[in-house]
Amino acid sequence: MATSEQPAAVPTPSGEGTVRLRLRYAARSDIGLVRQGNEDSGYAGGHMLVVADGMGGHAAGELASATAVATFAELDREPPGDEVLTALADAIDQAHDELSRVIGDAPDFAGMGTTVTALSWEGDRVALAHVGDSRAYLLRDGQLQQLTKDHTFVQTLVDAGRITSDEAAVHEKRNLLIKALDGVHHVEPDLSMREVKAGDRFLLCSDGLSGVLKPTELQELLSSGDPTGTVTRLVERALEAGAPDNVTCVVADLVADPEPIVTESSSTAMPV
Repeated sequence: MATSEQPAAVPTPSGEGTVRLRLRYAARSDIGLVRQGNEDSGYAGGHMLVVADGMGGHAAGELASATAVATFAELDREPPGDEVLTALADAIDQAHDELSRVIGDAPDFAGMGTTVTALSWEGDRVALAHVGDSRAYLLRDGQLQQLTKDHTFVQTLVDAGRITSDEAAVHEKRNLLIKALDGVHHVEPDLSMREVKAGDRFLLCSDGLSGVLKPTELQELLSSGDPTGTVTRLVERALEAGAPDNVTCVVADLVADPEPIVTESSSTAMPV
């Protein structure tokens, strides 16, 4: 498990200067109770949060998810500023190219792939890139909102009005992806941007968490405690629910600091 925080300057609404927002975060990953290996990867840094869920067998899935996460982690070292959405899209392409190279060098890895959900934070906004069925959530004023839409077969059925969300959660094909990074098929990620404010809490997680805990349970667990305690409770609750898959989560809070800004410290990266 990993924890840290990172400050950044944000203009006040009145235009009378700046306040400091601190991004406080924690990350945790667990193999779960059934899998023989952990194919999830995660990362939390001063400006970047990422979760990826690999597939294709233990070694292949672990490599696929780690490759995707490492690609996005590079953006944490030099935040892209106004070009963030372009940078996130480029990171998807770079991860695809690297997976393609790996498969070319080691054909036994054919069939590998990974989801990826990445959040880039700077000042008063966040940008999201999303492929697959890992998820990003926002808890604001006590209400939980899912920021990403699953790229799954059952989600297409929900969108078409053929089944409900509750039915999708227990559907026999709920894990069937229609989009993933696999080094073979170029994918277009879902890209979005939104304004944020002090008090916002973000959760990024693999389906090993969202697949066993209902949104109401996630909201309850996210509604109290610091990020460190929260990621611990989330993983523990997933284990209590049987944890048939690997479980990875990142929780990050935007917290206002009333002290004037003197300098900005560098981020402390937290891969899991």
